Amino acid sequence: MLQLFFAVAFSAVPLTLYIPPIRSFNLFVEIVEDLLRQSALYSFRLYPRLRLVFSRIFSNLFHSSR
Repeated sequence: MLQLFFAVAFSAVPLTLYIPPIRSFNLFVEIVEDLLRQSALYSFRLYPRLRLVFSRIFSNLFHSSR
């Protein structure tokens, strides 16, 4: 059991080098929130258009298959 513990512990140590410190997450979270806030305006206009396009495509496919 002790060998398993050390094997897991020493294999996980290199993974901690890829995780940035907590203080770096603040800027990252701020940038992601800003990006989502800016893209929300476009997505609200885009979703109804996409639904309309897909409904027209599928209705044409279903009507042509009959």
